[in-house]
Amino acid sequence: MSLAALRASARRVGVVAPAARSSRTALRNPAFRRFSTEVPQAPKKSNNTMLIGALGAAAVGGLGFWVYASNSDSAREAGSAVRSGVQSAKAATNFTPTKEDYQKVYNRIAEIMETAADKNYDDGSYGPILLRLAWHASGTYDKESNTGGSNYATMRFEPEAKHGANNGLHIARELLEPVKQEFPWISYGDLWTLGGVAAIQEEGGPKIPWRPGRIDGFAAQCTPDGRLPDGAQGADHIRNVFYRMGFNDQEIVALIGGHALGRCHRDRSGFEGPWTFSPTSVTNEFYRLLLNEKWVWKKWDGPKQLEDKSTHSLMMLPTDYALVQDKAFKKWVKAYADDEQLWFKDFSAALAKLFELGVPESQFVTKEPWIMKSTDEQEQ
Repeated sequence: MSLAALRASARRVGVVAPAARSSRTALRNPAFRRFSTEVPQAPKKSNNTMLIGALGAAAVGGLGFWVYASNSDSAREAGSAVRSGVQSAKAATNFTPTKEDYQKVYNRIAEIMETAADKNYDDGSYGPILLRLAWHASGTYDKESNTGGSNYATMRFEPEAKHGANNGLHIARELLEPVKQEFPWISYGDLWTLGGVAAIQEEGGPKIPWRPGRIDGFAAQCTPDGRLPDGAQGADHIRNVFYRMGFNDQEIVALIGGHALGRCHRDRSGFEGPWTFSPTSVTNEFYRLLLNEKWVWKKWDGPKQLEDKSTHSLMMLPTDYALVQDKAFKKWVKAYADDEQLWFKDFSAALAKLFELGVPESQFVTKEPWIMKSTDEQEQ
């Protein structure tokens, strides 16, 4: 049986097949992969290259000297503006790594995901926490002020790194740091969101269109606390948070279905437990369980959360439960519970939109997003 078939079989029965995950890891040679990426060659000089060189010189001299010699917020913001302009110029002149270079980054992230089984991390995959990193780095966007989002990767700095909603995400950032060192040309924003793409695709989910172009900003661009969803709240809170980002009710329900992957940790969010019986496999099980199981309030000393009455082994957040209490939300829960492919399509579109929040169109290196190949596809 092929590895793809093993994974598909595991999804059908609602569990993850350790043999499939282990065998796929064994087929790879991490030592070879680690040194197999060629350093992108500098392009031949052209008028476009000279233009970019001039922009870079402008950043180093004059305004650039003031930016890097000053500690003021305005100086740092000006620095980001310069870097954003340079990135836009690079995108316009194709002075960027190729899609194949980004595929190599994706492959290294996929390899790292598999090492969780060897380290007895959670359910045997780092995929869920990499998805959470990409989500939280992007979900701070405010459409009214055009601040936040994935463009500046500001979770690298305090105080954003210490926001309550980001507890535990240092694990994901540290996991991806060796990838950043191996491929220093990729920005943190691109790296983190590409990690989210890999998490979904490697765990059996849909293809997520993605394109690079994010730049690394400064601490002064950190967003205020409170922009990410609070799992203890209800429908009004959900709408306030997601409407601020620019999503509608259908997109909200589609995005929250990402809870099919992973679990809550008491030492991070305060909540505890998985949403589904297969927390390392992307399926529409979250919706089916939410709709069809009997959910009761958990009796414990932690924050309010629900558990399934039959096994007491699954959990739902108050924000999850609100999806079946609100009429407008519930119709989409039913639709996705009945049709996994419909959810895959809508989830893919909403997640791609989420990952691009806050990034100026001119910065992207390609007009049409790319589809990165999963490791299963490359092994066939």
